[in-house]
Amino acid sequence: MIRFRRRITEAKPELALLTVFYVFNHITVKPVADAAIRRYFTDMTESTDRRQELLTALLQQKGGLTIDALVDTLGITRTAVRQHLAALEREGKVVRGGMRPSGGRPQHLYVLTASGAEQFPRRYSWFADLLIGLLKSEVGGEALRKRLEALGAAAAESLRTDPDSRLTGRLASLATAMRELGYETDPVPPGRSKEVVAHNCVFHQIAAAHPEVCAFDLGFMARFAGAKVEHTECMARGQHVCRFRFQEK
Repeated sequence: MIRFRRRITEAKPELALLTVFYVFNHITVKPVADAAIRRYFTDMTESTDRRQELLTALLQQKGGLTIDALVDTLGITRTAVRQHLAALEREGKVVRGGMRPSGGRPQHLYVLTASGAEQFPRRYSWFADLLIGLLKSEVGGEALRKRLEALGAAAAESLRTDPDSRLTGRLASLATAMRELGYETDPVPPGRSKEVVAHNCVFHQIAAAHPEVCAFDLGFMARFAGAKVEHTECMARGQHVCRFRFQEK
C-alpha cells in the first residue's frame, strides 16, 4: 500500500493532493458536519416536544399561565420559555391574555388559542362516519345522496363570485377554491382543459365507507362551475386520483 501511494505521488501530484483532501475530509470535516446535523435534528425534536408540553400545560389551565408558572411546569429556563412562547405566538397558537399580580411587576398570562387547541387529537372523521351512517339508515342511500348534493351546491353558492363566461375560466377558479378547501388539485391550463384532477380526497375514509358522500363534491363542482360534471375516476373506488370531466349545460 505504501509503495502504491508512492507511485501515485510520483506519477500524479494532483491525485496525491486529492487523496490527502479526501482523507482530511473524512477524518475531520465529515464527522464534525455529521455531528452538527445530528445535533440540529435532536434540538428540533426536543424543541417540538417542549412546545407540545407547553401547549398541554395551557390546555389544562384555561385561564392561562405566566412565564414563571411555565418555568416550574416544564422545568426549563425563563429564556427557553420565552423563545417557545415567541414561536407559538408567531404561529397563532398562543396569545397574551390578562395580567396576574405577583410579588413585583404584574405578569402576562399566556392563553391557548383555538388554533393551538387544534394541535390536539380530534375525531371529526369518526363522528362524521357515525352521522352519515345514521342518516343513511333513516332515509336511505339515494335520499342521502340528494341531500349531500344539495348541500354541496349551497356551499358553492357561498364561495363563488363573478363566474367567468368561459368554462375553462370557471374550472380554473374551481380548482383554486378546492385547493383552499384542502384538495391537492392540478392547475387548469387556460383555454384547454375541461377536467379537474384532485390527488387527495378530504372525505376519503368516509367516502370509502359511504360512496354517497361523493355527491357533495359533485353538487359543489356542478354549481360552482355552472356545468355538468362526470366523476370519471375516484380514489374511493380504488383509483389513483379523483378526475372530474365537465361540459356546458
